[in-house]
Amino acid sequence: MSYLKKYDLPESAALYITDDPETARALRNAQEAVLIYLHEGNRGQDFSEFLYAVEDPEHIEPEFADRVYRRQKGLPWEILQTKRCIVRETIPEDVEDFFLIYSDPAITKYMEGLYPDREQEKEYIREYIEKVYTFYEYGIWTVLEKSGGAVIGRAGFACREGYEEPELGFIIARPWQRQGYAEEVCRAVLNYGWEALGFPCVQAMVEPRNEASLKLCGKLGFRETGLVNLQGKPHIRLLASLGGGGGK
Repeated sequence: MSYLKKYDLPESAALYITDDPETARALRNAQEAVLIYLHEGNRGQDFSEFLYAVEDPEHIEPEFADRVYRRQKGLPWEILQTKRCIVRETIPEDVEDFFLIYSDPAITKYMEGLYPDREQEKEYIREYIEKVYTFYEYGIWTVLEKSGGAVIGRAGFACREGYEEPELGFIIARPWQRQGYAEEVCRAVLNYGWEALGFPCVQAMVEPRNEASLKLCGKLGFRETGLVNLQGKPHIRLLASLGGGGGK
């Protein structure tokens, strides 16, 4: 007798838990969200096509169940909230707001811009969801203002080739600058990196002329370690040790 349980989520959503691959495939084909239950009796069966599995289906955290459901339904994860903001995964629908934000030359002065075509950027985000969010369960996220739901920027962690430490990245749109949003969001993101992701240390790469970002990194507990060359430009490499004062 195979195991099958329906885990009820808010708003009539449901996550099905099963230990049988055929049942799991049938549920997935019916566009249901599926979580695999692994135990000694099914260790030899192939569940490699499924994203998530547990060994104790009777004690699942609601947040975990919600995230498993959302990933399979193509819905963004909410990462965290601050006093004034919500940080969630980026979705293709954010692209129109990104184009408005990045149209300000001051925004792209020290960072890469978007693809020239909106559909290219949306396709990039779709691939990012599949290959970065799904694999690492972190990345660069979208920042929204709580009061009106406006997209006001981006923040999160990136992986830079050649470096072990995840890298903090952030951008706040011009109308919301000089109001403490960047510090509020980045401080919360760093805390999330320590508490939820277990990062002991995070780096930041900042061009020497970018005084605003250097000042913010100083407030967040980063220390300068020297100059590095990135894409032909000098950058100051900074490090923050999380959990021991940095990011707090």
